[in-house]
Amino acid sequence: MTTTELAESVPESNPLVNVGIFALFVAITLFVVYRAGNRGKKTTADYYAADSAFTGRQNGIALSGDFLSAASFLGIAGAIAIHGYDGFLYSIGFLVAWLVDLLLIAELLRNTGRFTMGDVLSFRMKQRPVRAASAASTLVISFFYMLAQMAGAGGLVALLLNVHSRLGQSLVIGVVGLVMVVYVLVGGMKGTTWVQIIKASILLVAATLITVFLLGKYGFNFSNLLTAATDNSPMGTALLQPGGSYGGSGTTRLDFVSLSLALVLGVASLPHVLMRFYTVPTAREARRSVVWATVCMSVFYLCTLVIGFGAAALVGSDEIKAAPGGENSAAPLLALHIGGTLLLGIISAVAFATILAVVAGLTITASASFAHDVYANIFKRGKAEPADEVRVARLTALVVGVMAILGGILANGQNIAFLVALALAVAASANLSTLLYSLFWKRFNTTGTLWSIYGGLAACLILVLFSPVVSGAADSIFKSVDFHWFPLKNPGLVSIPFSFLCGFIGTMVGRSKADGSKHAEMEVRSLTGIGS
Repeated sequence: MTTTELAESVPESNPLVNVGIFALFVAITLFVVYRAGNRGKKTTADYYAADSAFTGRQNGIALSGDFLSAASFLGIAGAIAIHGYDGFLYSIGFLVAWLVDLLLIAELLRNTGRFTMGDVLSFRMKQRPVRAASAASTLVISFFYMLAQMAGAGGLVALLLNVHSRLGQSLVIGVVGLVMVVYVLVGGMKGTTWVQIIKASILLVAATLITVFLLGKYGFNFSNLLTAATDNSPMGTALLQPGGSYGGSGTTRLDFVSLSLALVLGVASLPHVLMRFYTVPTAREARRSVVWATVCMSVFYLCTLVIGFGAAALVGSDEIKAAPGGENSAAPLLALHIGGTLLLGIISAVAFATILAVVAGLTITASASFAHDVYANIFKRGKAEPADEVRVARLTALVVGVMAILGGILANGQNIAFLVALALAVAASANLSTLLYSLFWKRFNTTGTLWSIYGGLAACLILVLFSPVVSGAADSIFKSVDFHWFPLKNPGLVSIPFSFLCGFIGTMVGRSKADGSKHAEMEVRSLTGIGS
């Protein structure tokens, strides 16, 4: 059967089946969240870190569930289907980034902090200003990351229900946001973790089964699949070569370097990933978490390579671009082509589970940072009652949910892998230099900490605001205006080194001196776990 004949024989999507499968998944996971949440002791340690009760294997699978977002499943598959080789660069960057986490961050962070990144950054600094800066960066990064997930939700349900209007897609994003807030309010970190474990397991199984089916269809010969993809792509054999997205001018090549830097360095700076290291009892389990997460994601990202080229071969770039959600529709459309409306419903439910679990993790991280760093340690000076702190965290989750819904409506239609890359650039710009200086540089002081966080954060946000992402390009958020002057779509190449420079200069000119005894205590604690 030719590709054209196959396309003509594809059944139409049945919205009732799709919604039914999705509703079943939501009902099951809400029950799990409720059961897990009601077994907790209603303390801050339980709400923020699940009482550190998870093993390295469980937390590693949850970590992969927390990180394998809509960008990984929908965005990367679409990027490979449309741009070929250059789309797979996202997979490589996301995977290599975990080596930075494993070698530099995971164990030291687990030993030094308790609930949030602010615990580590303020350990030997002035508490109030540093915790405020840490909370600010966490909230901004979480918001950027949520944009990608909520935009993915809009595109996915638009495809499921055949909703083409902006209003309809906006309502869908609102519903997803509300379900996510319920997860966090009812289950806390424990319930959210179990949702992420379930979701990661289902996602890995679904991706593996589709990969095996696609390889089997082409005689388990990957070369045959690639040949079919190039035959059905307007790029032809260029689909398999570098330059499909980042070739040509010097600007786009610099964009590629900037993107790579953000992908590799950003993961080790994401607050919702860092917070996961506190859900295990020891530093050894934190290391095991990263190893398990890396193994799970290695399998998944290899599957995205086959799924992406499979979508190019069986669906085609024209159909993908014309569908609601654009590039993000490649994986669901592939499911429709190979398994009809039932498989589309299942894959879409998996994608929804992905979005809900990741956004729930982001929400609990943002709410914990505000409640623990700002409310408990700045407003209450460390004397807040645990019940009051948890209540503030839940109120913050509501506010964050509303902001995510509004932001997702604005970002609807953008490639979500690209939006996540922006979030990673913000994370690496604001957090990475500060974390590494705090852990490894004895002279680093409060002034350097504040300069590093605020300098990197401000530089990244300003460059994004005046980049082609916001205005001046055909795929900008605001297409009708042009006020961009920064040529790169991803600012990491400039903003990440700038944050390291700000931290260095701030330390050199700052009047506050580093506390040698505190640094010695932090060094012993981070390396041995004594006192953690």
